[in-house]
Amino acid sequence: MFELSAANADSYLRKHRRVAPGPVRVAELADGVSNVVLRVDTADGKFVLKQSRPQLRTKDAWFSDIARIWRERDAILLLRPLLPGGVVPEVLWSDNENYAFAMSHAPEPFRNWRTVLLGGEVDLALGELAGRLLGTIHEQTARNLERLKPFADRTVFEQLRVEPFYIRICERLPDVAGAVAPLIERCRTQRLGICHGDFSPKNLLLHADGFTLVDFETCNWGDVTFDLGFCLSHLLLKAIYGASQREQYLALTRAFWRGYSQAVTFAPTEELLPVAIGHLGACLLARIDGTSPAPYLTDETQRAAARRIGRQLLLEKPQNWETVIDVFIHR
Repeated sequence: MFELSAANADSYLRKHRRVAPGPVRVAELADGVSNVVLRVDTADGKFVLKQSRPQLRTKDAWFSDIARIWRERDAILLLRPLLPGGVVPEVLWSDNENYAFAMSHAPEPFRNWRTVLLGGEVDLALGELAGRLLGTIHEQTARNLERLKPFADRTVFEQLRVEPFYIRICERLPDVAGAVAPLIERCRTQRLGICHGDFSPKNLLLHADGFTLVDFETCNWGDVTFDLGFCLSHLLLKAIYGASQREQYLALTRAFWRGYSQAVTFAPTEELLPVAIGHLGACLLARIDGTSPAPYLTDETQRAAARRIGRQLLLEKPQNWETVIDVFIHR
C-alpha cells in the first residue's frame, strides 16, 4: 500500500488522473486517530481523501484491519439516501489497491461540534437535531434489515470499540466487570439496525445548513443502543468539563432524547433507554480508563467525577433519564 500524506498526495492524484491539470493544494485534517484524512483543493473544487492505517495514533498500542475503509465507504452509500441532503458526504471514487477513497467536502464555513461545545456554546436545537439524525439512522435501517447483511461482520467494531473500551475497563476496573459483561454480549449478538459506532460531537460538522456526519468505519448491523450511550457520554463529559454551564449541558441531553424519540418507532424508547444508560456508564469509564481517553479531560478531580458517575450508572442501573440527571447534579 502506498501511504498517502500531505506531501505526496499531489503527485499521487496526478498519477492516477484524479485531478485536472492546474494547482493542487493538500492539507491534513488531523482530528482523528485512526486514518490519514486530507483536504484537497483544486481549480474544480475541494474534496476529502481518506486512507486507513493499521496502527492508531494513541498512547496505548491499538491496531485495526485497514479494510475498514470499505466499511466506511459502503456505510456512506447506504445512509446517504436515508438522511436529509448534506448530512452524509458523497463518495466520489475509490482506490482498492491503496485502501483509500475520496468523498465530498462539508459545506464551508463549518465548525466541529465538539469544539463548539467545549467553547461553551450550547444550542438546544442542535442537541435535538443530533438526536433526530441518530434516530433516523436507527429507524430507517431497523425497518429494512435485508439491506444490512453486508454490515453483519463486527470485526472492526470489536477492534475499535469493544476491546479498547469495554474489555479494557473490565481489566482496569474489575469491580464493574460484571455489569459491563452483558453490554459486551449485546454488542456481539444484537441485530437491531445500523450502529454507527462513532456518533459523537467530534464527528458532527456544524455549518449553516445543519450537520454533516463523518467517520463511518465502525458502522455495523448491531446494537443501536451503543450509539445512544456513546453519544450521551460525550455530551455529559462536557457537563463535567464545563461545570459552570452544567445545567445547559444537561438540558442538551434532554433535547437530544427529544429529537431521538421523534424519529424512532421501531422500538419503544422506554425499552431502549435503560440499556442505553448502561452503555453510557461504560463509555464514561472508557473515556477515562480505556485505550482512548477524552483528550480534554485532564483534571484529576474531573476524571474522578466521571469515574464515580460511570460506576453509579452501571451498578445502580437507573431506568429513566431524569434519574441520570440527578446523578450528575448530586455527584
